[in-house]
Amino acid sequence: MTLDPQAFIRTHTELASPPACPEIRLHLATEITPLWQATETFLDATNLPPPYWAFPWVGGQALSRHLFDTPDLVRGKQVLDFAAGCGMTAIAAAMMGAKTAQAAEIDPVAAAAIALNASVNGVTVDVLLDDVLSRPDCPWDIVLAGDVCYERPMAEKVFAWMRACAAAGADILIADPGRAYLPQTGLMKVAAYTIACSLELEDRTSRDVVVYKVVG
Repeated sequence: MTLDPQAFIRTHTELASPPACPEIRLHLATEITPLWQATETFLDATNLPPPYWAFPWVGGQALSRHLFDTPDLVRGKQVLDFAAGCGMTAIAAAMMGAKTAQAAEIDPVAAAAIALNASVNGVTVDVLLDDVLSRPDCPWDIVLAGDVCYERPMAEKVFAWMRACAAAGADILIADPGRAYLPQTGLMKVAAYTIACSLELEDRTSRDVVVYKVVG
C-alpha cells in the first residue's frame, strides 16, 4: 500500500484555527477517533506513526501565542521549531518575520502537514527530517519547543541538548502545561497562558501553560 501523505492529510482534516492563535490556519482533525483509526489501517503497510501532527497541542499554542505577542523574539533570526508536529510554532515565527524558520520532525507525514500548513499561511518553513539532537552544532539563534516532557528518557535527552544549545549562545524557549518530566532546575518563567483544549486530548477543557527560557 502506497501512502500519499498530502492526500491523506486533506482527506482526514479540515482547515481551522487553534483557539489561542486565530492568526493561523492549519489542517487539523475535527474528530479524533476516525483519524486515529485511519492511521491504524496504514500502520502495518506503511509504518505510519500516530497522527500527532493533526492536533494543536496546548504547548505549541502557548508558544505560538507568545511569538505573536512578542514578535521581536524571532524577527530577523534563524529559528528552529523542535518536535514541530503540525508546524504551528515555526509558522508563527515565519509570520512574525524570522529570517529562517525550520521545523524538526522525524515523521514524514508530519513533514507533509507542515508544508501544507505553511503554504496555507503564505510562509516558508523548511522541514528537517534528521535527528537534530545528534548534531554537534547549534546554528539557530532561537530554538522553540512546545510540550516535549511526556517521557523521562526523552525529556532528559532533549534538555541536555537544549542546555548545550544555550551554552552555544542560542535562546531556548519551551512551553509546558505541567507534564511530569519537566526539569525542576535550569528554567526561567517568561510568560503564562490559559489555553482552551479538548477533553479528548487532555483531562480538562483548558490548561495553564508556562513558557520558560532554558538557562545554564
